Amino acid sequence: MLNFRIIALLLTCFWTLPTSAVQAAEPGTVKQLLNNFSAKLNLFEDELLPADQAFKFFATVKDAQTISVRWEIADGYYLYRSKLKLASDNAAVKIGPLELPEGEPYHDESFGQVRIYHQTIELDVPLIRQKAEPLSFNLLASFQGCADRGVCYPPMKKSLPLILPAMAATGPSTPSQTTPLSEQDQIVQALHNDSFWVTLLSFFGFGLLLSLTPCIFPMIPILSGIIVGQGQNIGTRKAFFLSFCYVLASALMYTLFGVLAALFGSNLQTTFQQPWIIALFSTIFVLLALSMFGFYHLQVPKALQAKLHDFSDRHRDGSWISAAIMGALSSLIVGPCVAAPLAASLIYIGQTGDVILGASTLFVMGLGMGVPLLFLGTSAGSLLPKAGQWMNTVNAVFGVIMLAVAVWMLDRILPSQVTMLLWAMLLIIPAIYLNALDPLPADSSNWRKFWKGLGVVLMLYGVLLLVGLSAGNSNPLQPLKGLGNAKAITATTEGVSFQRIHSNQALDEKIAQAGREGRWLILDFYADWCISCKELEAYTFTDPAVKQRLQQFVRVQADVTANSAEEQALLKRFNLIGPPGIIFFSPDGKERPAFRVIGYQDAATFLQTLNRLQSS
Repeated sequence: MLNFRIIALLLTCFWTLPTSAVQAAEPGTVKQLLNNFSAKLNLFEDELLPADQAFKFFATVKDAQTISVRWEIADGYYLYRSKLKLASDNAAVKIGPLELPEGEPYHDESFGQVRIYHQTIELDVPLIRQKAEPLSFNLLASFQGCADRGVCYPPMKKSLPLILPAMAATGPSTPSQTTPLSEQDQIVQALHNDSFWVTLLSFFGFGLLLSLTPCIFPMIPILSGIIVGQGQNIGTRKAFFLSFCYVLASALMYTLFGVLAALFGSNLQTTFQQPWIIALFSTIFVLLALSMFGFYHLQVPKALQAKLHDFSDRHRDGSWISAAIMGALSSLIVGPCVAAPLAASLIYIGQTGDVILGASTLFVMGLGMGVPLLFLGTSAGSLLPKAGQWMNTVNAVFGVIMLAVAVWMLDRILPSQVTMLLWAMLLIIPAIYLNALDPLPADSSNWRKFWKGLGVVLMLYGVLLLVGLSAGNSNPLQPLKGLGNAKAITATTEGVSFQRIHSNQALDEKIAQAGREGRWLILDFYADWCISCKELEAYTFTDPAVKQRLQQFVRVQADVTANSAEEQALLKRFNLIGPPGIIFFSPDGKERPAFRVIGYQDAATFLQTLNRLQSS
């Protein structure tokens, strides 16, 4: 039933407006009256869109001397023609004259008589280049718009990285040294130039390579635990479909958060790295492990058992749905690392708005990363014992593996010394269950001797971890490194020191400081939950040659663990979806985007990057 105040207001407005005025009014005037009226009542308008959704900006390289730009304007919003500006941050690339459409005439209370755009604007922009070789630069766009209801947004700025191909030679060809492109820039350029199917095949290959990195390893015991949990009745066919559901859901979720990150700057995976979420999922894995040890049986309340039974009868196998849910959650919690192919695909989506190609590349890359999981999961169906006491042993083994996943996840939020202690406990306690401390009977079987030997190995390594921990080490893979020399331990485990920052203002101050000192600056993006960041700290920044070279740099680390608004602004400034990312600034204060490092690099590769950087 209509509110009587609204009815009265409607009657008053139309009663006080002369009929002749309505008849003589221009269509635009009537439309403006209705818009103002509806805005005041808030009947026909939703809440204002965020600026990035009301006005979307995209840019892509058309050829060596032309870029294509596009502003997508949401219904009910407009942009000022006079506020559209483009610039380049590279002195070797200048923006040519903009041939903007005329736009609609409009009288603005603040700016007077202006022209505006309600529809999408798309145009080709010529470039003025000083160099013929390939060039990387950031396209800087500034614009301002309003909503039709009379609410205006502050001036907006957008920065998009672009890579220009080399210009065709106009005279006698002479050999020239081309500017090197970073790995993700090369992939972005290939996305612009390669065919659709070649691109998909390439990204499937990238996924296969990423599956060999530590980022995917924790997903193996999770999937294996799902299959083992089915008991002895599982076969090869069912194991394959369980694995396929797990991988497919993981790839789809991977695609979803990737597209969201590219279009709206919202990294869904980062949201799921909050300490309480990590602690919650670690607790779940601990509970699953204890149930595999036989301490108790996980069972849903009886009130739900009947409903679940009916549901499983209708769907024949609810375990497939469970595997899919766990696959989706694993991609968010465990998560694939940020790597150059992922960064390139998201940069491409952000530049072009081509969600179809961008999402397709992310999806096939997720499938490529899941190929080893398919093989391992399917083979588990044929390798698992069918009945007997073997199943108790298998459950115990996967219980320990589940505990390992929990410790691995807790490493993101706990001090390294605490997690090293947990690793030691995880080795020593199962060793006791394997009779590592008990004498073997004379007539022991070969299998019993094998398990006894395995228990002794686990026991010894656990003790080594405790010794290394007491000596000050925190790397479980190198517990005795530098033992006997406290200075050596400090030198090898701490790596180079970085000055931590959390905002753009702090970064600008450090860049200015480096400029005054005439030094290069290295900016390392880091988070406690970032797997590759921990690898860089443990293996790359502790390398003596790397440490020596980095002494020449002003070393700054952007800690984005908390994912605060200031830290998000830091990531957005460099079009990064998350850590790790290493960015270099020359003494003149300008970034060298061609030498960006996205993802993990070992010490030897990172030294090559430093050599190319300082010889350029």
